[in-house]
Amino acid sequence: MLAIETDKGMEVYLRPLNSMAEGVQKFELISLFGGNETRSIVTRDDLINQAAGPLGKRISELLARIDDSPNSLCGFALDQPRVMGILNVTPDSFSDGGKHLDPESAIEAAFALQAAGADIIDVGGASSRPGSSAPSEAEEKARILPVVKTLASAGMIVSVDTRRAAVMRAAISAGAGMVNDISALAGDPESLDVVASAGVPVVLMHMQGTPQTMQRAPSYKHVAPEIFNFLEARIASCEAVGIDREKLIVDPGIGFGKTMAHNLKILGDLGLFRGLGCPLLVGVSRKQFIACLSSGEMPEARMPGSVASALHAITHGAHIVRVHDVAETVQAIKVWQAVVQETMGSNLA
Repeated sequence: MLAIETDKGMEVYLRPLNSMAEGVQKFELISLFGGNETRSIVTRDDLINQAAGPLGKRISELLARIDDSPNSLCGFALDQPRVMGILNVTPDSFSDGGKHLDPESAIEAAFALQAAGADIIDVGGASSRPGSSAPSEAEEKARILPVVKTLASAGMIVSVDTRRAAVMRAAISAGAGMVNDISALAGDPESLDVVASAGVPVVLMHMQGTPQTMQRAPSYKHVAPEIFNFLEARIASCEAVGIDREKLIVDPGIGFGKTMAHNLKILGDLGLFRGLGCPLLVGVSRKQFIACLSSGEMPEARMPGSVASALHAITHGAHIVRVHDVAETVQAIKVWQAVVQETMGSNLA
């Protein structure tokens, strides 16, 4: 949904209430005015009737973006959920740090992720866990480049998870076909130009603060609308340097400068981000909020909660889920798809 600002300072957002269906007919209208938030249920006809009012142009634009769902990315269709497998080539990532620091181990793990059903392999050489410090640029390159080159040569779609323009450039030269940047191309002044020149898709993620500071005291007044506004501004910055909107993927950044309450609110409002007109990626895998909602499990024991969260995200419009447990997630998606198709078929009969 898109923020709509009038001359009176009102901002308006829309969240489809049946994100799985074609031609959404009901929406939650979210309005911010004078620091206050109101929500109401409206129909498509209600919105169309606003066309002559002060919000008409923006309402028409947001409806068009909601209706015009992205249909492809990196050569594969987005008519079904896609799975991004996480491959951390680091000693200190929160869940699998040190497991694949050796390039041969990382390459073997990537082939296993692909065999389990991953559409994209996301290779990262710098941990972004809360409180982490980045390695040197040279070390980050040394960790990932042999892995990226081998996987790309094998025909895999490889994403490079980095905030550094020089690492992006080197990884793209080695065969990476996508950039995944937790700073939404704002962490390095050269990143926008690197991605624009390369013409590769890029994930723009929201993060409040930096990995070193993000969990100290995250604060929002209206968390989902604020994230929406940030991502919309970053999309505009990308388009200004020649990056096509069709190359942009958005990620609300679950766990990056958010409390458990913030994470739950974002997941509840996920449909809102469809108004950005870009594929939506959601990463919930093994994150701390799962343990907070359960029994304090360690990361490797959070698979069930991760799968549940991923299915929720898909149900509410996510095109891509970024996960550690690929085989389990792929199995869950297949069962979920079969049930949804059967249910929809029954409703049409």
